[in-house]
Amino acid sequence: MKKVAAILLCIIMMCGCCAHRVAHGNRAPIIGISAGGVGQSRVSQDYIDAVCASGGIPVIIPILTDSLALAAILDKVDGVVMTGGEDVAPGFYGELPLPELRDVNAPRDTFDLLLTRMSAREGKPILGICRGVQVINVAFGGTLWQDIPSQIPESTIQHRSKNDEDPFHDVFIRKESRLATLTVSGSTRINTFHHQAVKDVAKGFVVTATAPDSVIEGIECFENGYRIIGVQFHPEKMFASGDARFQPLFEWLVKESRK
Repeated sequence: MKKVAAILLCIIMMCGCCAHRVAHGNRAPIIGISAGGVGQSRVSQDYIDAVCASGGIPVIIPILTDSLALAAILDKVDGVVMTGGEDVAPGFYGELPLPELRDVNAPRDTFDLLLTRMSAREGKPILGICRGVQVINVAFGGTLWQDIPSQIPESTIQHRSKNDEDPFHDVFIRKESRLATLTVSGSTRINTFHHQAVKDVAKGFVVTATAPDSVIEGIECFENGYRIIGVQFHPEKMFASGDARFQPLFEWLVKESRK
């Protein structure tokens, strides 16, 4: 327990702007960011910057499957960001792998699913991004498209960008959704770096955004005490490039984490 607390303190103090808030007694919400990696636990700086810019204290939650250690960390965390990364292994939603399945990370799958369920059970707000929205859907009983190009061959949308020059496509955000209330409604452009996506939506969740080929780009749940928003695109990358249209998602997470 002391070791976990020490790790959290070190991570907090690494962020100068957030340490300033702690030192002056104005404790901002602590936002846990799920780590990725193989043989290591790391996150993109873009997630850290987006959380800090929204008034939160970002800390990295390392990949671990010890529920007691994870519970100790969550006791210090007010909200959670589920980050992007590898494919989710289809065994977790009752399917056999297709040939087009890409890299999977079994320890991270176990960690992410455990972290999502524990965070939701404790009523913590959750923001899922790319792989994060897929993990959320699977955690609550939903399924995924393992590979959009092979399973939806009629689609003309390039969901997995081959480079960073023009990684965008249109998306329609439903106006009655919390996502629309926080950001924009109707048609807009978003970035795209995936080949898996939500297929059968988990019970209690609603679809908030879709691509022109009907691939789901966002889900959310505000039932049974849950406060969960998931998007297939990367708002933190958009913010890093100067597009702040979806930065309110991080602001929402920080605001909800104050409650």
